[in-house]
Amino acid sequence: MGPVVVPSVLLWHLFFFVSVMFEGINCQASRWLNAHATFYGANQSPSTLGGACGYDNTIHAGFGINTAAVSGALYRGGEACGACYQLMCDFKADPKWCLRRATVTITATNFCPPNNNGGWCDPPRQHFDMSMPAFLRIARQGNEGIVPVLYRRVACRRRGGVHFTLRGQSNFNLVMVSNVGGSGDVKAAWVRGSRSRTWVAMQRNWGANWSTSVDLRNQKLSFKITLVDRRTLQFFNVVPSSWRFGQTYSSKNQFSN
Repeated sequence: MGPVVVPSVLLWHLFFFVSVMFEGINCQASRWLNAHATFYGANQSPSTLGGACGYDNTIHAGFGINTAAVSGALYRGGEACGACYQLMCDFKADPKWCLRRATVTITATNFCPPNNNGGWCDPPRQHFDMSMPAFLRIARQGNEGIVPVLYRRVACRRRGGVHFTLRGQSNFNLVMVSNVGGSGDVKAAWVRGSRSRTWVAMQRNWGANWSTSVDLRNQKLSFKITLVDRRTLQFFNVVPSSWRFGQTYSSKNQFSN
């Protein structure tokens, strides 16, 4: 049997499909999609809405107060932590509560859990439970507090470099990665101590927290990060050998937009 020849038209369609699939994570504005939005934390400081991603303080993490908890269809088991979305209230669908042409860019910092009883965050719905300041940028506060929105993935614009917060104890290392630019969502992470020449793969423990059981105490630490959009950066000796659990270190490197 001879080699299989794929018609050029099929190759073109395949290329087009792959391009569209990655359009939203290559730091380019993707097409607008339909979803709904609510707000939460009305009686809380917006900076404390880090929730399931593990950001104790969203301002300290570099995200400000324009944040949202996203439904499971968007959360992707924590992979969406740090991703940025531009939202616009759908004025045509709801002119009573939507602000015309208003947009806001939010960071995914929390998970909106399903209640399995027709709730807005039940699968397969795409939903944003926004901080109240972010919600009021695009909509009026109504009795129901639910509005139709249009959203798209956008590049994250961060000030300064990527942050690494060290948590854990003894030889269990938990590293929270925050203030990530580019696509914002981390796909894989590695760590390397100054006594080693080998990168050690870390596992996503929960949200934006990555773990390893390698003993890294009293060593300078370097990190390697790969984003969902496949871009990779290395952060050499970003953590000094005098590091302690509970401390945050800022790198000089950042993913460009």
